Amino acid sequence: MHLRSLSSAAATLAVVLMPLGAAGQQAVPRTAWGAPDLQGVWDFRSLTPMERPSTLGVQEVFSEEQAAAFSADAIRRRSRDTPTSERAARVAQGDIVPYNDFWFDEGTSVTTPRTSLIVDPADGSIPPLTPEAERAQAARREARQGVGPDEPPIGGWVEDLGDGVRCTRGFNAGPPMQPSAYNNNVQLFQSPGYVVILNEMIHDARVVPLDGRPQPAEAIRLWAGSSRGRWDGDTLVVETTNLRSGAFRGATDTLRVVERFTRADAGTLTYAVTVDDPATWTRPWVFTVPMARNDAEVFEYACHEGNYGLYNILAAAGLRDAAPGSR
Repeated sequence: MHLRSLSSAAATLAVVLMPLGAAGQQAVPRTAWGAPDLQGVWDFRSLTPMERPSTLGVQEVFSEEQAAAFSADAIRRRSRDTPTSERAARVAQGDIVPYNDFWFDEGTSVTTPRTSLIVDPADGSIPPLTPEAERAQAARREARQGVGPDEPPIGGWVEDLGDGVRCTRGFNAGPPMQPSAYNNNVQLFQSPGYVVILNEMIHDARVVPLDGRPQPAEAIRLWAGSSRGRWDGDTLVVETTNLRSGAFRGATDTLRVVERFTRADAGTLTYAVTVDDPATWTRPWVFTVPMARNDAEVFEYACHEGNYGLYNILAAAGLRDAAPGSR
């Protein structure tokens, strides 16, 4: 299972995290039972892209001036309130819904000096797809040709809608978690035998046992997978399997996600993720996100309350499919 690549990913991750743990040699706060205290609300919004932009070539780290310029340019391009932005042009063309910036919370700056959240491979890019994954993604694109992202394909129904449209999983809630348009907050709770990971997006809570119990049978598939945790020194390691096919970036149900939570300092929690699915990508890959302490509360996210939105989507799809010439 990509043993050489996994070893390389682990070595890269160790190098990336080493300065964070050594910074100032600060004492790690601990719970009453002696475990590192990771509790509280953590904000993971960021303008740092998952993959390094091609315009940056092999550059791994921003200078301060480049980081400020990149952030300002990202805000300009994404703005929904600036008539000349790329987003505004897409709104004018009818490609996206014209919400304004009030509803979004993507961040105002890059949150790491790195030019991508991905730290392995070194080029800051998601590894290539396997031939099987390429064929599967091409088939999905073909099936959805001419169909909007929030509607089922011709002849399809509710099971053909994405998890986000069905409000079963949030698009940034994970596992793994990743910065996105809004609701970029997670709250951690701890007890001697469990950790709870509560995402603001769709208020999903993962209850993670720390007692070494095995994962459930492979045939059991869960919306957020099955998570098991352990301590590796002062780092909480959470391994998740038993995910449904397509749960993350089109991965298959053989996806394995390993999340590492490390308290870097009083105001920062380092979140590092290894993504491994040999049926989808040619090798595992690693990304890291610095999460900032947030003194605010996590609020309930009601998604489309009462499921009226989903009812209307399906009703409209039924009328579309019944129209002459729809097939």
